[in-house]
Amino acid sequence: MADVKEQRICIEFCFKFNKSAAETHRMLKQAFGAQALSQARTFEYNKRDSKKNDIRDKETNQQSQTTGHTEVKNKKESNNE
Repeated sequence: MADVKEQRICIEFCFKFNKSAAETHRMLKQAFGAQALSQARTFEYNKRDSKKNDIRDKETNQQSQTTGHTEVKNKKESNNE
């Protein structure tokens, strides 16, 4: 089987460009032929990327909410001085 890391990178790349798991698998088959990861494995990696992306979005959203609240609080304190 072709280098799994290389295919994994390809899957992440496709995910970032909003390619579906099915579309990604077709592209892997075209690029790697018989050495391509199975459809099940491709879908599994795509799902993992989706979950990682959801976690990053939540963390970013929480950080921006915290930062926004802190900025408002700091502005109020500086106006009171």
